[in-house]
Amino acid sequence: MKVLLPDLDDLLELRHQAHTLGLASRHPVNSLLCGLYQSVFRGQGMNFDEVREYQEGDEIRNMDWRVTARTNVPHLKVFKEERQRSVLLCVDIGSHMQFGTRNTFKLVQAARISALLGWAASASQDRVGALLFGDPNGLRYFPPSSSRRSLWQMLRSMTEAAPKQKNSSHYLADAMEKLIHGTAIGSLILIISDFSQDLVNFEQILGRLQQKHEVVLFPVDDKADYEIPAMGRVVFATGTGIELELDTDNRAGCAQYRQQWQQQRQRLEMIAKRLGADVIPVSTEQNVHQVLLQGLRKRAYRVGR
Repeated sequence: MKVLLPDLDDLLELRHQAHTLGLASRHPVNSLLCGLYQSVFRGQGMNFDEVREYQEGDEIRNMDWRVTARTNVPHLKVFKEERQRSVLLCVDIGSHMQFGTRNTFKLVQAARISALLGWAASASQDRVGALLFGDPNGLRYFPPSSSRRSLWQMLRSMTEAAPKQKNSSHYLADAMEKLIHGTAIGSLILIISDFSQDLVNFEQILGRLQQKHEVVLFPVDDKADYEIPAMGRVVFATGTGIELELDTDNRAGCAQYRQQWQQQRQRLEMIAKRLGADVIPVSTEQNVHQVLLQGLRKRAYRVGR
């Protein structure tokens, strides 16, 4: 099957649509993308504002021990949020993303999601960086920058020849570990993948990431992920070279195939919900801009309630 790669000109043109996800920089607080930002930042990315008495539920790590010792009353340091924040686009470019039966490939859709979110964040005066994972040659890291240099480099990299080797179940975990140890605290991390890999230890790693940052998951789906077209007996080859013959006309088998996918997706959504991370799915047959617009509006409404 011929690999369909993202087109750089197409990704650059998406900056004209991104303004509806994030308004002009002089009004960043009204941006839909800002609906992704929690009101409480942790660690870096904040300016000291004042000291006040400790209240139940406050973060203990922000205790002002000097004032507490002097007054014998627990006091807390209060920080003022900076308007600029680091936004990390963590994108899966593995060989399993070179698949699509509706409209386009998952890799192309992932690139479009990245471009729209990246342009929107840049327009909101955020520092934009990226991490590409799934390449057997290693992770590709582009440090957050106030300029558009890292975003442009990431988009250009996604238009290059994608890896053809078999995938590893550790790529996503490796990328998340990199973000845990190498990203400024309080960043907004947007993970774009089909999340088809085994979710063993995923909750533990995501939990550690969510403790320091705000995380949003963007699963990229294709209809064939959960619905096999009726084609009679077909021989499929796995990434490890194993061949498997399936009867695609078998209704029971097709139902089980769909059920396995649904269980995987439900597990992902349950993990994200428990940890406070949001999930915004995008399929290969959908208009990326419209789906992101609707997803960000729903989240902004929920966060604002």
